Amino acid sequence: MTTATAAPTVRSRVADLTAAQVKRWQEGYLRDSPRDVAALARLRRGAGRDAADLPDLWTLVDTTPLHARLDGVRPLAEEELARAENALHAALTLWALHQQSRGARMHRPHTRGRPTGLGAAVRRLMPHDSIDEPVRKRLVRAGTAPDLTALSQRLRDLIVLLRRADIPLDYGLLAGQLYTWQWPGGADTVRREWGRSFHAWQDPAAPGDSPADDTASIPDSDKDLS
Repeated sequence: MTTATAAPTVRSRVADLTAAQVKRWQEGYLRDSPRDVAALARLRRGAGRDAADLPDLWTLVDTTPLHARLDGVRPLAEEELARAENALHAALTLWALHQQSRGARMHRPHTRGRPTGLGAAVRRLMPHDSIDEPVRKRLVRAGTAPDLTALSQRLRDLIVLLRRADIPLDYGLLAGQLYTWQWPGGADTVRREWGRSFHAWQDPAAPGDSPADDTASIPDSDKDLS
């Protein structure tokens, strides 16, 4: 007996495409590949800006897989494509800002044991036994953004804090959330996800948790401080 496989959602396709592109650039960057270092320099200039304002990035951010015809999967509607491309652009440019001059992998896939969603990452900025109100308010402010461009700008401020603290984020997960955000009712869904992630975070140094870390052991670099 064969079990039918559910067709991938648009959100999951955006998440998977983002993660694949980030992983390729990230590994090249950590190897000090000139091509990937240059790509990050171009990408991070787009952090917090509308994709339509940056034609220089149109040849760098590969949206081709979103247009691909897949067996058993309907083609994306124009509105789905536009929102998927916007989410991909926002996530990739924010990651490039996050990765700048860091010797560790700032994109890390989320797992239940080692959460790297936005809420959990922001909680890690705070002392384990108290809430840092200014930081919490930054997350709340991001959650009340009126549109994706404003959201990207507010996330940019949080990403700078995460970069300083070497706290990674799952950019595939974030890209999927940014796609969902753009639909009616989507912002509420994403805010709930961020809130659950924030409150579910457990300090890995606490009893019963393991403090494993898979970040790269490459020293921070000033190769792209410009």
